Amino acid sequence: MKPPNLTGVSEFLLLGLSDDPDLQPLLFGLFLSMYLVTVLGNLLIILAVISDSHLHIPMYIFLCNLSLTDVSFSTTTIPKMLVNLQTHSKSITYAGCLTQLTFFSLFAFLESLLLTVMAYDRLVAICHPLHYLVIMNPCLCGLLVLVSFSISLLTSLLHYLMVSQLTFCAKVEIPHFFCELSQLLNLSCSDTFINIILIYFIGAILGGVPLSGIIYSYTRIISSILRVSSSDGKYKAFSTCGSHLSVVCLFYGTGLGVYLSSTVSSSHRRGAVASVMYTVVTPMLNPFIYSLRNKDIKSALWRIIIRKA
Repeated sequence: MKPPNLTGVSEFLLLGLSDDPDLQPLLFGLFLSMYLVTVLGNLLIILAVISDSHLHIPMYIFLCNLSLTDVSFSTTTIPKMLVNLQTHSKSITYAGCLTQLTFFSLFAFLESLLLTVMAYDRLVAICHPLHYLVIMNPCLCGLLVLVSFSISLLTSLLHYLMVSQLTFCAKVEIPHFFCELSQLLNLSCSDTFINIILIYFIGAILGGVPLSGIIYSYTRIISSILRVSSSDGKYKAFSTCGSHLSVVCLFYGTGLGVYLSSTVSSSHRRGAVASVMYTVVTPMLNPFIYSLRNKDIKSALWRIIIRKA
């Protein structure tokens, strides 16, 4: 659906990470490499889960969805930045900007909710191991993914509707490499007080509630593990959730770091550089965290390689 343009603004200008023309080829090569690694790494995990019947369990089904979300999350921002770097252009159409904003919000919220679902999965596996397959049945797993996607979709559409009703001033330069919601609100000539309140409310709900759920899950998990008598049992229990905990710390840590850097520093360009951590680096590192720390994933990938060879 084409967004209603209330202002006559046909395009925005994405100022990117640097104005130095000598850095443009370096940035293009760097982000192209990171994007290819992100896509390849996450697609390998998806391929391993789909092709290996031993991985058709809730833990890896959620991991497969997380990898697909990471690929989509990176694809929302990086390809447009690469095109602008290659063509020495900074423009993005009004419709393209709102579309990018909508999908960015969708996959950011979906990643947060999927990490929460995966924490619940680990909680059931460690605290209720005998009833794990009964509780985490295929119907519940599908329902959790569907609910997470539905909530993320509705929230992203709400952001789309908020921005599509704004009017914009003559200056349409965005000091970022993608259309970020806060930057668009800063450019608007409309009264954005209600929008800002709504954004903080949504952020508190879809950021705070999932994080609280993850903290609660790991509190129960750690309490349960500490009651295990054998050291081997404790190590095995910790190893099953070590990768997920690392990804959670990376995702929320970089997101919180970007927020704090934007409040402490008045430089929008520094905020854009900090955003690279959770929009580009985090999706790229997730496959390495899960594949290097997970014997099942490594075994499945080796079996694929051997079959192809």
